[in-house]
Amino acid sequence: MGARTSPTERQRRLGAELRKIRTSAGISAEAAAGLLGIDRGRVSHIELGVSAITPERLRTLACNSDCTDEAYINALVDMAQIGSNGWWEKYRGTLPQGLLDIAELEGNATRLHTAQTVHLPGLLHLSGYARAIFKLVIPQLPPSEVELRVAHRMERQQVLERDQPVDYVGYIHEAALRMQFGGRRTTREQLDHMCAMCERPGIRLRVLPVEGGSFPGAGHALLYAEGPVPQLDTVQLDSAHGPEFTYAEAQLAKYRAHLEWMDVHTLDPDRSRDFIHSIAREL
Repeated sequence: MGARTSPTERQRRLGAELRKIRTSAGISAEAAAGLLGIDRGRVSHIELGVSAITPERLRTLACNSDCTDEAYINALVDMAQIGSNGWWEKYRGTLPQGLLDIAELEGNATRLHTAQTVHLPGLLHLSGYARAIFKLVIPQLPPSEVELRVAHRMERQQVLERDQPVDYVGYIHEAALRMQFGGRRTTREQLDHMCAMCERPGIRLRVLPVEGGSFPGAGHALLYAEGPVPQLDTVQLDSAHGPEFTYAEAQLAKYRAHLEWMDVHTLDPDRSRDFIHSIAREL
């Protein structure tokens, strides 16, 4: 199989994990190439996510690197499966790669946690609220591009609608609840929708009131996606130039601590729902 011109974040992550396995065992790239029966350049391409690796070669590398965590190895094999039939593939070539990477990350997560301080959680957006946000992108997007992003955001919600929906925890600062993107009516409809969604099993919303004072995280939006094994957890952060992904253990530990703080200091789900209702009634 030829080299990929633009590997996905999931493919790059697989490559990074394989490099970690190899280097942790003190195996050189040249030795790995000899072990797997490929050239040195191919090893580099695999570790960059540019080239694929077969499940058989992956297991050979893991075995000879003394990696004995079967759950971890099996999760990597799943990541290595060639081809993708994810719904997001139909947007390839029309939307930025980062947006597709978010959808793929959510689609493969076992649990999602998000912390929001300005916008409401994307997986709970109504189209009107999402449209109001995308209309404010700088530089301004043409209407067709706005609608493309709205459609993509609506389809991301499949993870909450499927036969086995992902567990979802959303931590929301009161400021985000009061920001009127799209005006009072759009915001009220959005808040009412969120209250309805949090009645579903597996969806929990937790509100951090303004009176709670300061909080960690510098105000940025955070998505923590749990993988099939803890080693494959991923954090996604929003930025003006697109999503950023991190999975270094020190960073994962920091953001887990951030979410644990939120879990302690936010209102419980029932009080959070009542709090959201009260703000909606004010609009």
